[in-house]
Amino acid sequence: MSATPARVVLHMPYLLFLGEETNPLKAKTAFGLRDWSAHDCIGQTRLPGGTIDLGLAELDPVAAAAAGARSLVIGVTPVGGRIPAHWSPLLIAAVEAGLDIVSGLHTPLESVPGLAQAALRSGVRLVDVRRPPDNLPRATGKRRSGKRVAMVGTDCALGKKYTALALARAMRGQGVDADFRATGQTGIMIAGAGIAVDAVIADFIAGAAECISPDAAPDHWDLIEGQGSLFHPAYAGVTLGLLHGSQADGLVLCHDPLRTHLVSWPDYPVPGLAVARDLYLQAARLTNPGARLVGVSLNTSAMDAAAAQEALERAERELGVPAFDPMRSPLDRALASIMG
Repeated sequence: MSATPARVVLHMPYLLFLGEETNPLKAKTAFGLRDWSAHDCIGQTRLPGGTIDLGLAELDPVAAAAAGARSLVIGVTPVGGRIPAHWSPLLIAAVEAGLDIVSGLHTPLESVPGLAQAALRSGVRLVDVRRPPDNLPRATGKRRSGKRVAMVGTDCALGKKYTALALARAMRGQGVDADFRATGQTGIMIAGAGIAVDAVIADFIAGAAECISPDAAPDHWDLIEGQGSLFHPAYAGVTLGLLHGSQADGLVLCHDPLRTHLVSWPDYPVPGLAVARDLYLQAARLTNPGARLVGVSLNTSAMDAAAAQEALERAERELGVPAFDPMRSPLDRALASIMG
């Protein structure tokens, strides 16, 4: 490969900024960091009207810096991925307190009025993790050494990142050589490397995916974080390019059993599991004819234990592969299916 995953060096611990967000689905970055990098999260800070609560200490930037924080991470995603103008005073206060600002939004931090100048005066950094590396190659379509599992979904925001992280951790726990491969801003913040594929020019998305998961040892496994959904009217293009470039040996289909329509797209129903399986396998087999479905991951966080178990059993009957919730279920059968 002519490029490698972007290496991001972030200064920890973090103060997580939640804005005035009220929708947990718009706070995936904050929840992801809390759940997978808890030891690096020192506190949270919110604006008036915000109701998201991570259960962390409520600190302003000055108090957070005094407690040892080194970076403020924007943990929420406003509409359009843009930084609202009224966030500027808090962001400037954070750099004046000596904190780096880390963002995965589409708006470059340096474009926030006064922020770059304040950061320069304070000697801190503005880190845009969503900025892809320069000179990404076009995809070659050539097979790479090593083994890969791609997370795919019936919709966005339903557990693809958590599934990949959980599977990678479980594999390593069994002594398997495995890595989580990040394709989105939160995953990059957790892993320290990756490429935010939704910020890549369309012609180079598949090439970026090849770079994210390069040649590896024959017994090495990459667990590749998914993005978007082939069934999404806005994001299917990112999903397809990532799927083709990943050349996955196995697919894990991620799904929310309670979701009937795509989040924020009420005119689009969530597809059935078998329909999703068939379309994903058809697409994946363009670059890996041997691609197979190896598991189905259900987000049952809003279900009680009995309802969750019923949903898992139903999904397993329908698809004929192990069904699991990455945060609630044993993963032994899923790992056996992946590596079988």
